[in-house]
Amino acid sequence: MNEHNSIRDEAGRDEIDESRAPLMDHLIELRTRLLWCVGALIIAFGIAYTQAQRIFGFLVQPLVSAFGPEAGGKLIYTKLYEAFFVEIKVAAFAAFLLAFPVIANQLWAFVAPGLYKSEKRAFLPFLIATPVLFTMGAALAYFVVMPTAFTFFLTFQSTGATTGIAQEALPSMDEYLSLVMHFIIAFGVAFLLPVLLLLLERAGIVSRAQLIAGRRYAIVGAFIIAAVLTPPDILSQCMLAIPLILLYEVSIAIIWFTERKRAKAEAAG
Repeated sequence: MNEHNSIRDEAGRDEIDESRAPLMDHLIELRTRLLWCVGALIIAFGIAYTQAQRIFGFLVQPLVSAFGPEAGGKLIYTKLYEAFFVEIKVAAFAAFLLAFPVIANQLWAFVAPGLYKSEKRAFLPFLIATPVLFTMGAALAYFVVMPTAFTFFLTFQSTGATTGIAQEALPSMDEYLSLVMHFIIAFGVAFLLPVLLLLLERAGIVSRAQLIAGRRYAIVGAFIIAAVLTPPDILSQCMLAIPLILLYEVSIAIIWFTERKRAKAEAAG
């Protein structure tokens, strides 16, 4: 009896050890992937820091165009260390963008072996569309929204003829960088709406009929999101809300197309 129990215990330990082995392999692989991501971020940060002033010069162009070539606008810093930390923030922001392809590739390499071929084919377009849509949103913010919004904000400058005191815009470097990053991230993330909706549809959480029925709520939600993510001016809010509404409609059209494609595949199968 004791011999039988010892054999059973050894078999149980063998099963436990076998179940541990894949887990340890996954943890070791995850650690390796994370180290690659951290290494890519460190290298990208080193490269970006050497070009931080040029990158900041690129980010400041919407404000330069808003001031105009003859206005001679300027940025100030009120703390001795502010300019240094602005360069650190610029380098960190640029480093993440530079390292994103490596991070995305490592994420895909870790997840892909556990997916079926059909799941890989379904997931890969979302992985490709994410940086494309984010870039589109960031480009809209940089080339259209920020110059328009900054021009509007600068209209409140005055010589003091009416109020008795001059009003001059003297934004600080850190505040300006925070505003620019806020615009770029907000618009970039907001443009990922189609990816989110299509993933929810693929997971069976929402359907095209539900999205169509909830269109009026989506319009209200777009303006609420725009109000939260943009500065408190109606112009910036509309310039985010309107693209969100259009992206919502595009998502419905893509879902309709994929539904037809799946139906044809099922009929052919």
